[in-house]
Amino acid sequence: MNRDTLSPLTDALLSALGLMTRLPLPDHRAKGAEAAWAWPLAGAVIGGLAALALWACHLLGLPPGPSAAAALVVQALVTGALHEDGLADTADGLLGGRTRERRLDIMKDSRIGSFGAVALILILLAQWSALSGLVAGGGAAAALIAAAVLSRAPMAVLMSALPPARSNGVSVAVGRPSGSVTLSGAALALAVALLLAGPAALLAALLAAALTAGLGRAAQTRIGGQTGDILGAAQQLSFTVALAVFA
Repeated sequence: MNRDTLSPLTDALLSALGLMTRLPLPDHRAKGAEAAWAWPLAGAVIGGLAALALWACHLLGLPPGPSAAAALVVQALVTGALHEDGLADTADGLLGGRTRERRLDIMKDSRIGSFGAVALILILLAQWSALSGLVAGGGAAAALIAAAVLSRAPMAVLMSALPPARSNGVSVAVGRPSGSVTLSGAALALAVALLLAGPAALLAALLAAALTAGLGRAAQTRIGGQTGDILGAAQQLSFTVALAVFA
């Protein structure tokens, strides 16, 4: 595909998917920060693939527990567990270091520590529990996609609101989205979530915003800004609380 012929929407979506997934994609022109408004659309694609796993499990007659686990596995495979890794590193760094420099060093370390392991186990257990309940009660696919959409907007919000804590890294390379781009992405995420999940999306969005604000404050205080790990943690926390509300 000739990248010069791509529409702005397709170009932005390819940029978002290229940043957040391991899917083999054609070339694109849009930069990360410029395409931040399309991050919720990338969430819709990721959530949609996970919803296909739920559908396949339903055809096979699998019970809610294994079906929910399969959907979460598909999401992790599509994204390369990018956000889960960010959550674990954030927990290790923010809770385990005594100085700003030490916290950043811990977050950069590829090894997982005690805080990270506990955070990852608890967050996945919460996601699995909520999604299992949704599978048992019906409407799991729509709720899963809505949660995936909503949870991508807080990343752009933190990138816009906080400076990078490091002089290099993924967050610096992507850039900082403008206020208008961030607002467009948040509005798009809420609109899609409302269509899929109804009024409950409003509560999910409010709780996700509160968690994001708390995480942002902690990141600003303890490491002086945001990193890619902080953004991944924001996505995971927002995704989990949205699933819990929908359940």
